Amino acid sequence: MKLRIEHTTTFTYQESITERYTEMRLRPLDGSGQRCLRFKLFTEPAGEVMQYTDRYGNAVHHFDTLQSHDRVIVRASSDVHLSQTFADYHRDLSPLENFDYLAQGLYTTANDEIRCLASSNVQGDATTTVLSLMHALRDSVQYETGITDVKTTAAEALRLRRGVCQDFAHIMLAACRSINIPARYVSGYLYNPQANVSLGMNDNAASHAWIDAYVNNNAWLSVDPTHNCLQNTNYVRLAVGRDYSDVPPTRGIYKGQAQETLTVRVVVNAL
Repeated sequence: MKLRIEHTTTFTYQESITERYTEMRLRPLDGSGQRCLRFKLFTEPAGEVMQYTDRYGNAVHHFDTLQSHDRVIVRASSDVHLSQTFADYHRDLSPLENFDYLAQGLYTTANDEIRCLASSNVQGDATTTVLSLMHALRDSVQYETGITDVKTTAAEALRLRRGVCQDFAHIMLAACRSINIPARYVSGYLYNPQANVSLGMNDNAASHAWIDAYVNNNAWLSVDPTHNCLQNTNYVRLAVGRDYSDVPPTRGIYKGQAQETLTVRVVVNAL
């Protein structure tokens, strides 16, 4: 399947600011059954956009807006080819990768409740364990917006028993890592063919989140605990990292006293 993705992010300010630095992870990844066929980025005010690849293999675009302004618009347009299933057979993890994907960070520190959830779902091998944990998490936590925010940790979300895709992903990461299964956060889009638009389940970023767990035969298993399923042809991968803090689609800083308002619109159409 081929998809066209139009992602528009608008930052508006109550009064003019003098400078803003913006960083974006909006180019779909290549590999594991996904290929980015076309990517274009437009900014307003217009300016030079630079790029680097971060330590996790994500394409990061960034630019400075130095003149006085009260609005910044970023439009990303992508064409992506997707396969039916995700397949990422990987060499042994490097010591740094193993450390990163087992680390308990701010979002993913396991408490007793998370460790209990994880240990009660340990099965004969890592693949079966991850799938059992995914099913148990979906039965334990209800999807609901407005209860958590972008700063909510895995422990807080599990205590509330409610959250959005970011919370499901963080709980799953914390649980996997607590039983020594390396796991990474995935940001991207979930396409809904019936609506012909992305589901936009993360209100803060108009994106979706799920995880990859490093399991048997040196392979990443990609699972979506929010929907209790494996990644399939409706998922578009943007970036991977240790948790949400590594992969937000857009972020930045600005100089000035004005309050910032963020709006995001994502439209996904089949080609």
